[in-house]
Amino acid sequence: MTALEVTGLVKRYAGRAVVDGLSLVARPGTVLALLGPNGAGKTTTVEVCEGFRTADEGTVRVLGLDPRDPALRPRVGVMPQSGGAYPGLRCGEMLRLVASFSARPLDPGMLLERLGLVEVEGTAYRRLSGGQQQRLSLALAVVGRPELVFLDEPTAGLDPQARHATWELVEALRADGVSVVLTTHLMDEAERLADDVVVVDGGQVVAAGTVAELTRGGAIGQLRFRATPGLDVDQLLNALPEGCAAKESPAGQYLVEGEMDPQVLAAVTAWSAGQGVMATDLRVESRTLEDVFLDLTGRELRS
Repeated sequence: MTALEVTGLVKRYAGRAVVDGLSLVARPGTVLALLGPNGAGKTTTVEVCEGFRTADEGTVRVLGLDPRDPALRPRVGVMPQSGGAYPGLRCGEMLRLVASFSARPLDPGMLLERLGLVEVEGTAYRRLSGGQQQRLSLALAVVGRPELVFLDEPTAGLDPQARHATWELVEALRADGVSVVLTTHLMDEAERLADDVVVVDGGQVVAAGTVAELTRGGAIGQLRFRATPGLDVDQLLNALPEGCAAKESPAGQYLVEGEMDPQVLAAVTAWSAGQGVMATDLRVESRTLEDVFLDLTGRELRS
């Protein structure tokens, strides 16, 4: 059984499809990152999966059930972009209240400590900082030991320490067999956490796969190194596998472009040895997930 299966999802507002035939699958015990520019349909898709909105067309199955099935309530955790707590309740009270609804909750004290909320345990939710509210929302989503948890921009606005604590908690959830669906604008977050990535634009899936698959597909890698200026680049080009390019720019700095593999690295070091020089500061660079995202969704600013 899949953790989440969406097939041909369509959601319209005022006659306009903000989600237009979207399909995706989240595998059990994995992290699925849903990426896309603002207005791409990510949050609407997640809200349909959470049962807060109704699909106009298509099917959605969460742990094999309709998203609105009451049987899912103890099995699914939800972290919205904002809200989700009673403003007047203290931080610790809110977490323990939600924990009391579960048959076998996680220890609220452990979550408060892990997410850096012990010092504000007695502070009312409305008086927490934005980052503290964000971390409490994450704790509320996972305290009931869900089988599947939806995290909508879980680290938006968090400082580096809080971001890393959140990442470690998500990794611990996956290690415990929990399925995680997260939306994020942070490419480093997706690269670190995601087993699978789905890129959405205009309400449709424009790419899907693992991070390695997306960054490798169609990528032109680069190998840069330093050596004595003025070496014979044509000889280097002849030594490289077919499809590679090489140039010296600026003097003493060499660039090889093509599909990077061990053969390319071996050819460069062998050529350098043949020239009687040592290649230094040698580094291989390839496309990042951010490069892929911008190639797929465009680099222009959107209103």
